[in-house]
Amino acid sequence: MRFSLAPRWIAVVVFTLFTALNYLDRQTLAALAPQVKAEFQLSNEDYGWLQSGFSIVYALAAPFAGWYLDRFGLTAGAVFSIAAWSLAAMSTAFVDTFAGLAVCRMLLGAAEAGAIPAFGKASATYLPSRERALGTGLNSLGVSLGNMAAPLLAGGIAVLYGWRMAFAATGVLGLFWIPLWLAVQRKVPVPSDDAASSKAAPPATARQVLADRNLWALVGGNMLAMTTFSLWLNWTTIFLVERYQLTQQQANQGYAWIPPIFATAGGLFGGWLAMRAMNRGATWREARNRVIRLGSIIGLCTAAVPLMPAPAYAIAVVSLSFFFTMAVSANVYALPQDLFGPRRTGLAVAAITCGYGLMLAVFSPLTGRLVDRYGFIPICLICALLPVLGWLLLQSTALRAPIHRGEGVP
Repeated sequence: MRFSLAPRWIAVVVFTLFTALNYLDRQTLAALAPQVKAEFQLSNEDYGWLQSGFSIVYALAAPFAGWYLDRFGLTAGAVFSIAAWSLAAMSTAFVDTFAGLAVCRMLLGAAEAGAIPAFGKASATYLPSRERALGTGLNSLGVSLGNMAAPLLAGGIAVLYGWRMAFAATGVLGLFWIPLWLAVQRKVPVPSDDAASSKAAPPATARQVLADRNLWALVGGNMLAMTTFSLWLNWTTIFLVERYQLTQQQANQGYAWIPPIFATAGGLFGGWLAMRAMNRGATWREARNRVIRLGSIIGLCTAAVPLMPAPAYAIAVVSLSFFFTMAVSANVYALPQDLFGPRRTGLAVAAITCGYGLMLAVFSPLTGRLVDRYGFIPICLICALLPVLGWLLLQSTALRAPIHRGEGVP
């Protein structure tokens, strides 16, 4: 008996909320950066190094998180991750030194390293290949909801009760996800056709996955493509404050929450476009290649953002850039699911997550230094060009790769 569509999507939607909570806690600092910088007397480069500390630990923890997910299962890995990062986020409310703030961010990075691999594993487990980019698009919905909630929710709480209460309040929300998922996973079984395919075709071993050059091409291509994502993820509020002399409240409540809406639409659009192409006969490689190419080329508009004469025009271009960045991301993060199948998706996505964290560790202080010295024009130009290089790398490697045993049925 074929598994119906609705139940498996319920599981993916619950993991969309998981991602939203992840990015809400992660982005609370970005939303409150001007206030936190003022209290701790930080430069933009100092703030960049703070992001770098998070990213280094995030990168180092990601492979272990992926291994844990594949070894002990989706539920055990996801529950442990969200409980740990919620506690780390809440602890930020009690720090009174820069060192304490840095330690809390590193603990948050270690705990949050399991989030993206967990969603990838959920998508590969519950969805067939043609639906996975759309599932990853829902992941971008979660990312965007978290990004949007941070300036509105955390920013609003900070205005009324101070930035410490904002960290405490946003952190505690993650603990309510645990009983929700435990209830849902008992009622939503893994689709029987995926279970059968896993038995019929044993998956690649962890060693085979890690030795595959196409995995490392995915890591490199994603690092290049996601520089634009990282720029708008962590620097939008600071950009608006410094470029247009807005207050933190004006930047957050007037503009910074808007691009995540377009990022959500972009992720869903990228997933829908790939699914539409596959329904019309394209292979998943052809479909993913078309979307990644389109998004990378249109993403060249990123270079124009700091040239806009007013914040409304700038946010419009940021929104366009973010839209197509997330269309690309939906398909890049679906590729390891296509190549390695449900049993090894946790490890494969964790490797990509590790690469992203390492990129961010270098990218954040570099961005801060460039902004302190030259403004936002150089970094926006860099972020416009790098995703095109990422697409070229993927086109020549992973998008032409052979399929591992145990891959989900296209």
